[in-house]
Parts: sequence; C-alpha cells; structure tokens
Amino acid sequence: MLKEFNLLISTRRGEEKDACSEVWYLLREVGDSEASVDTTPVRGLIVAKTNLNPFEAIEKLRKLLAERPEEFRYTLKVTPIQKVVKTSLDEIKEASKELSTQIGLDEKFRVSVEKRHSEIDRMEVVKAAAEEVNRKVDLKNPDKILLIEILGNLTGISVVKEKDVLSVVKEKE
Repeated sequence: MLKEFNLLISTRRGEEKDACSEVWYLLREVGDSEASVDTTPVRGLIVAKTNLNPFEAIEKLRKLLAERPEEFRYTLKVTPIQKVVKTSLDEIKEASKELSTQIGLDEKFRVSVEKRHSEIDRMEVVKAAAEEVNRKVDLKNPDKILLIEILGNLTGISVVKEKDVLSVVKEKE
C-alpha cells in the first residue's frame, strides 16, 4: 500500500485490481500522467497519489463522469485526503489541529471516523480530534466535516464538505 496518498477510492470487494487500473486511467484522462494507484489491506478500498490537488482531481473526475459515465465501471466513491499520518491518537490529534484552520470561525463541523483494521477506539479518535477544533459542533448539518479514514496503521485526514466526495453511483442516477 502507498504510504503517501491523497485519494481514497472505494470499489466492490474483489474488484480492487480492476479499480486500480481504472483509476490510473481516469487520472491520466484528467491530466495526471504520473499518478500512482495501489490496493490496501482493506477489501473494497484502494488509494491513489495524484500530482493534482485532490479536490481539483475530484472535480475533474466529476466532469468526466458527466461526459462519459461508461468509463466508471469499478470506481464507486472517491474521497480527498489532505494528510496521512500513523494511526495514533497523538498524530491524529496533531493533524486535526493543523487542518482545523480550514474550518471558518463561524462554521459548524462534525468529526466522522471510518475505522478499518484497527483496534483504536472510535470515540477516543473523535474526542482527540474534536478537542483540537475550537468551533461549534453540528452533527446533523455541519458546514464542514473533519473526516478521519483509518486503514490499519495509516490514517487519512481531510476537512471536506459533502460535495467534495465523489459518489459515482449517486451522480450516475
């Protein structure tokens, strides 16, 4: 698995290799001829490192999806990742503090944790991350989401809005 990645992609279990090829191709189509794509220890998840800004890459992929939906056969969801750290409360806490500057003083947020292949306690992660963000919390309708994606010993972290995540299935409808 790539140690540095800025896109987390979900696919159907058992289709990880096909999804890797597809994402590599799609990233070339949107302007990154040097992207790296790899499987993870988690079935149904792959990661990519693009030279594009991950949010920009997702916008370009969204545009490509609108124009040529048939190109997206294995890719189900693409999530931007801004920082990758070791899966430890201290490192997650530090990264959360660093990224929290992207949440405006008047904006509300929530912490969302997706935990896979890890014994770390979800609520401990939420607590550690949230205490570093001095903003109002809104679990139902936040302006921004502090997204923590735990994949075994690596954790990807981002501050996103709902629209920053590309859900291929929803957008094809």
